[in-house]
Amino acid sequence: MPVIFDLDGTLIDSAPDIHAAVNRTLAEVGADPLTFDTVRSFIGNGVSVLTERVIAARALPQPHADLLAIILRHYNADPATLTVLYPNVRETLTALAKAGHALGICTNKPEGPTRAILAAFGMDHLFAAVYGGDSLPVHKPDPAPLLAAMAALGGGATVYVGDSEVDAETAARAGLSFAIFTEGYRKTPMADLPHDMAFDDFALLPGIVAQLMAMHA
Repeated sequence: MPVIFDLDGTLIDSAPDIHAAVNRTLAEVGADPLTFDTVRSFIGNGVSVLTERVIAARALPQPHADLLAIILRHYNADPATLTVLYPNVRETLTALAKAGHALGICTNKPEGPTRAILAAFGMDHLFAAVYGGDSLPVHKPDPAPLLAAMAALGGGATVYVGDSEVDAETAARAGLSFAIFTEGYRKTPMADLPHDMAFDDFALLPGIVAQLMAMHA
């Protein structure tokens, strides 16, 4: 059974690096910084939407494309300085791969930084398919990137693992089983999000995947 993961707020806590890049950008254009919690709340729909939210928060006069380029320049300079893996992620991914599960990534983070982060944590070899927010003309919650990742991994019954409203909607639109990591960047109560399983520790995920596999057997 293929298992596909979101990245930010699911496998990695990248909000500190994103916050730093945003505030370096704001300093460069002469604007006041934003708080960590504010920037964290902007994460999930991709860097273009994050840029829109930064512009709105500070009523910036800069064109969207210009500010987006500055944010990406600061972020891409070193996307893994403050970013950390959530506990038990590395061990769980290794266990799933050893158990024969094909692993993939479907994230709204651009593909370049996604691959750079996976490489920085020595995990790039674990993923046979990586789809970022710019890999296709559309991005999540459009199901196309998730379905493309699933096809690249051989298709069939697949589990998507994410943390947010966007991930829940993407899985539902793709018709895939969805396991939600409750310690990520979600803003909506769990009861209001469609999901098959929920977990707060990655050590629980292999058991969840086994349960979902049994349901599809």
